[in-house]
Amino acid sequence: DGMNMCMFMQNTLTRLMRLPLISVALIQGKAFGGGAELTTACDFRLMTPDSEIRFVHKHMGLVPGWGGAARLVRIVGSGAALQLLGGAARVDPERALRLGLAEETLPSSDQTRALGEARAWLSQYTEGPTSVIRAVKKVVTAGRELPLEAALRTEKDIFGTVWGGPANLQALVRRPKHK
Repeated sequence: DGMNMCMFMQNTLTRLMRLPLISVALIQGKAFGGGAELTTACDFRLMTPDSEIRFVHKHMGLVPGWGGAARLVRIVGSGAALQLLGGAARVDPERALRLGLAEETLPSSDQTRALGEARAWLSQYTEGPTSVIRAVKKVVTAGRELPLEAALRTEKDIFGTVWGGPANLQALVRRPKHK
């Protein structure tokens, strides 16, 4: 049963990570074990002041099985990942920022206010033509997951889908030269 859940969750979180949209995990409270793994499948992580992330798998006689360890290494590097996994270390917002595990600590711990703050923060990445946002996500995913030559081909192919497209033509009309 554990292996079935492992395979299901690896597949689910990999699909989340590869969605052609920008995702954010809003950590309010404690993201332990599987919750910590889930945060690694998102493009960004935002934390509220009293929140924490903790990979407690070691205390359960386990290692992450949903892909959280592999993604954590890519986010914070192998040394920091070893500390967080091997020590089941508590990661408060300040430490998460230092490690690159979180992008920002939101001002509010209030659930409703924090959600609004997260939406406002995320809007800087999600406002604009959907086709361009999806293309950005695809080239970043290719750069992260593919060997360099394949990532370069993918980037070229995706560039070809937006070059001369409606968003590109509208941008040229609005701003013919960069300022």
